Amino acid sequence: MKMHRILAEAASETIKLVFKEHRVLDHALAEAFENNPKWGKRDRGFIAETAFEVVRWRRALGFVADSEETDAMCAAQWRRMGYEIPEWWKFKGASPEEMALRESQLADQPRAIRESIPDWLDALGVNELGDAWDQEIAALNQRAPVYLRVNTLKTTRDEAIGWLASQGVEASAVEGLPDALVLARGKSLPKPLRLDGRVEIQDAGSQMIAPMLAAQAGERVIDACSGAGGKALHLAALMGNDGRVFGMDVDAKKLSELERRAKRAGASCVKGKEIIETTPVDFAEVADRLLIDAPCSGLGTLRRQPDLKWRFKPAQLERVRSIQKELLVSYPAMLKPGGRLVYATCSILPSENRAAVDALLAGGGYELIEERIISPARDGFDGFYAAALTKR
Repeated sequence: MKMHRILAEAASETIKLVFKEHRVLDHALAEAFENNPKWGKRDRGFIAETAFEVVRWRRALGFVADSEETDAMCAAQWRRMGYEIPEWWKFKGASPEEMALRESQLADQPRAIRESIPDWLDALGVNELGDAWDQEIAALNQRAPVYLRVNTLKTTRDEAIGWLASQGVEASAVEGLPDALVLARGKSLPKPLRLDGRVEIQDAGSQMIAPMLAAQAGERVIDACSGAGGKALHLAALMGNDGRVFGMDVDAKKLSELERRAKRAGASCVKGKEIIETTPVDFAEVADRLLIDAPCSGLGTLRRQPDLKWRFKPAQLERVRSIQKELLVSYPAMLKPGGRLVYATCSILPSENRAAVDALLAGGGYELIEERIISPARDGFDGFYAAALTKR
């Protein structure tokens, strides 16, 4: 297969923004596509696949190419994709013939190189997960399919499958999750369908969190770190739009997006609320159910955002651990006695998960009801943790 020079250069420049300027990969790609509306679906696919795979396999491709130069790593990736490296693509590193030999030697390299992760992250994974780290990091390096949550306020799962099929999108049910659909590997959901309101893009692992609150119709539920509100919208659907779901966040822009999504989904029971210093006092003992989907390392989502492993630093991990403990001290004041608290993260690290819950339990006043560890290696979804507790 042959490549177009303008697309090859665009892919390389996008990757350089991620590596050198620490840009978020999704954002860098979106900006490139917006600035070049004439690129077709195949063009965008080539650029996105190149960018994601070079970012995902940065150290492995660096070994294969015998170079940390982005253009050399791109050449190594294109070789993996079955392309001939054109003469006009100049780079410093191993020749395509040498790359074939080095590719065969990759399996003998240290795990941090062959699984393409920073040394500090590899050491952390071993320290926290032991032998399980091998399987988890290998699973987190796989490409993630697109999972959808059917919005039961507007449709049923069977109806959604039929509607998507009529739009040329094949989706199938996910066993064990009543509202989840998965698209065929490598397929995406066109923007008009994303904005329709009948389905939401949400990983299957994420869809396991809201049901743990066991929220009932008519109750008041607080999603205390809601962001753009994926779990708040799920809660609204589980409650049949009967009651009140407060989607709270410190970021007003995210709450604006929550309001737009709630309107689109027909989730009139959802209300955005910006968190300020007095919020835990203002909402003291208001909630029947409280979700603390805490800020975390996000390491359970590396399948979808491989750039995170290069942006995230050890000092940030210490900061999020501190924030998690602070939230579990102050936010439970918003929960009624006898109410249910769910603490959740999208991390696979016990230090962000059970360790934080144990600190809360040690203070007394709470009883652990249920704990769920969602493993990329075992379950095939993004990595999540959730613990449900009762406030005495």
